[in-house]
Amino acid sequence: MTHTPKHIVAAAAYVTNDQGQVLLVKTYHRQDTWELPGGQVEEGETLEEAVIREVEEESGIVMAITGVSGVYQNTQSGVMVIMFVGKMMSGQLRTSEETQAVQFVDPSPEVFEKLITRPHFLSRTLDAFSGHLVPFRAAWPCTAAERPSQ
Repeated sequence: MTHTPKHIVAAAAYVTNDQGQVLLVKTYHRQDTWELPGGQVEEGETLEEAVIREVEEESGIVMAITGVSGVYQNTQSGVMVIMFVGKMMSGQLRTSEETQAVQFVDPSPEVFEKLITRPHFLSRTLDAFSGHLVPFRAAWPCTAAERPSQ
């Protein structure tokens, strides 16, 4: 029996500027909270392409990826989020069709707890703030000869 996957894959980013401040956005869709920028991975797009696109679309900021801080699954909505960490490379803060406000904030648990009111967004942000990264590989060897021995 074949089942169509029902999961949505999304990518978000904890982006810092040269002063160490963290990029947050407030969307029209979720006006009750600030959050890290991100969104759904589009068909044919890599995770990296998706997060770079989403950050620039939502905030005007061009980022470079430096790592991954976690993978999160919302079992109610079926959304799987890969949380990237990155540095601002260029751009100017600006709002978009999706965002009503964008800002860089000085990072601390207290600041995040005040601005990020949704618990699952807050936990992802605090995990990224901790600085711990998880392994991430964009491609895996395809042939048996290329696979590492178990």
